[in-house]
Amino acid sequence: MRYRELGRSGMSVSEIGYGAWGIGASGWVGATEDESVRALHRAVDLGVNFIDTARGYGESERIVGRVVRERAGDEVLVATKVPPMNRIWPAPDGIEPAEAFPGAHIRESVETSLRVSGLDHFDVVQFHVWSDEWVGRGDWLQTVEELKKEGKIRLFGVSINDHQPDNALALVRSGVVDTVQVIYNIFDQAPADALLPACEEHGVGVIVRVALDEGGLTGRITAGTTFPEGDFRARYFRDDRPAQVERKVAAIVADLGIAPDEIAENALRFVLSSPAVSTVIPGMRTVRNVERNTALSDGRPLTADQLAVLAGHRWPRNFYG
Repeated sequence: MRYRELGRSGMSVSEIGYGAWGIGASGWVGATEDESVRALHRAVDLGVNFIDTARGYGESERIVGRVVRERAGDEVLVATKVPPMNRIWPAPDGIEPAEAFPGAHIRESVETSLRVSGLDHFDVVQFHVWSDEWVGRGDWLQTVEELKKEGKIRLFGVSINDHQPDNALALVRSGVVDTVQVIYNIFDQAPADALLPACEEHGVGVIVRVALDEGGLTGRITAGTTFPEGDFRARYFRDDRPAQVERKVAAIVADLGIAPDEIAENALRFVLSSPAVSTVIPGMRTVRNVERNTALSDGRPLTADQLAVLAGHRWPRNFYG
């Protein structure tokens, strides 16, 4: 496993992190706690030292906390998220910071997460949505600073609204944020335009989510793909979207000259080819997924020619809508 600096924090994180939404049985159907625990332990065995969870991920915080406590001899960094008090995802324009992240709500959420996980602190606490309209307004920053002084959190970050990377530029430039979490993948390359350079300039760590487009960039989504009722992917990949994805992935495979089952590897290598990226957090619900993804941390980024090819495969769209 290779490691990268998490912005200016002084923390070193595995470039392959662990996205723990899928193990919480909230949104994703099919996870079992026994297999999730085995997968988390295997990830730590293979050098993963960064796990991303959230208050809103069902049982995820509890399961993550259990494994981290069982691995007390290993340094495992845990990031969690505070949901907006108004429960609106993503944050629309015009919402007051007091409606989404008042100080009392932030504190209550963090303390609940600590209690559920059994941990004594979180290495990163992130707001689960963000709007740059909130910079310099509200009491959220005061509460964040108090929680840092109390030792309950080490770093403060935000999870940027889906496909809105420029909606955190003012926050990054303000100097008060330590990390940002953002969607970045072969289809959504927009963060590379302004956000990633700004993060490099200001020493902000970058956590990349949805590097595999919720499974779209694995090669396993085809025109006939369906998902069980209750699985969020049934909505994400609804109507003719699987067929669209299949065509787009086939074009990438052809242009790169790779085998169809190599698309996920190349998708993760695309993300890691950016020096601004600190870690990428694919969801890994099985030991097999852990072993496959961690094997990519071998120091072999895509070539300039490959990146030039992939630059032509931007596909702006929002399947969350």
